[in-house]
Amino acid sequence: MPRRHDPERRQRIIDAAIRVVGRKGLAGLTHRSVAAEADVPLGSTTYHFTTLDDLMTAALRQANEGFAKVIASRGGLCDPQADLPAELAGWLGEWLAGDRTGVELEYELYLAALRRPALRPVAAEWADELAALLAPRTDPATARALVALMDGICLQVLLTDTPYDEEYAREVLARLIPPARAAARR
Repeated sequence: MPRRHDPERRQRIIDAAIRVVGRKGLAGLTHRSVAAEADVPLGSTTYHFTTLDDLMTAALRQANEGFAKVIASRGGLCDPQADLPAELAGWLGEWLAGDRTGVELEYELYLAALRRPALRPVAAEWADELAALLAPRTDPATARALVALMDGICLQVLLTDTPYDEEYAREVLARLIPPARAAARR
């Protein structure tokens, strides 16, 4: 039988893995569950992703792109006159708005790096890339602190199931930005 050409198969497998984790958590992620979800032969999942860590890495990278799209769509980092704390609080608000399944999935994969060392570099990529985006508006140390604070705010919202308070987020984010940088914005 001739081999079926399916250039989208790898992507369908990643999308299926994200749906499986979204429904069943990481404990439900197996090559078999993903193959069934993607409607592909089991061998396709192991062909494209030898280990579950490989599959989780691809899923985490794709999930990280969701927040990057929120940042890109707002464009506030390009404007040196933009109110950085308000912009960051707005990003978080947009990301946490509506259906939180995607955000929960991203954090579940992100926190899986605690037990799965193969995921750690991918989890660190997100924080490093965001800090690099923020550093020109602050400084490298403040940028890393802002990322850590935003992570903490997201985790608190997700874990306590409380509504996101954008004004509170703006206020605490503003406290981390050095006064000289705040004055330069005006």
